[in-house]
Amino acid sequence: MLNKIFLMGRLVADPEAKQTPSGVPVTTFRIAVDRDFKNKQTGEKEADFVTIVAWRATAEFVARYFTKGRMAVVEGRLQIRPYTDRDGNKRSATEVVAENIYFGDSKRDGDGGSSYGGYSPAGSSPSQPSPYDAPVPAGDQFTELDDDDGELPF
Repeated sequence: MLNKIFLMGRLVADPEAKQTPSGVPVTTFRIAVDRDFKNKQTGEKEADFVTIVAWRATAEFVARYFTKGRMAVVEGRLQIRPYTDRDGNKRSATEVVAENIYFGDSKRDGDGGSSYGGYSPAGSSPSQPSPYDAPVPAGDQFTELDDDDGELPF
């Protein structure tokens, strides 16, 4: 079975960081994800508002570096969790459990963080530079081929 989801959207509010009774960090936030098409009656694009839940180090990363308005790229799995409300009614919550979260905007576009950095529990930490941030050497990076006979090699 496969349960994998990728979303890119802007945080609609600051993330809410908490800890479980056993001390495990958990951060919840919502992102607005634009739809690819416009509403036929209004002519405007609509958005879906998706709840994201991050655990442990990923939760701490989100709580520290993301704020309302920042663009986030979320990789995770869809979860539908049943619960009982205060009145005793059975309900369900649909949310994405984040596995990896990345910045979807640059430092100039948002209010902090680094360009396209992110946190992956098995990957690099957010303090390590992204390969997209590597400096470009000055000068011409191309060289002439000496043995070019005009023929294609295949």
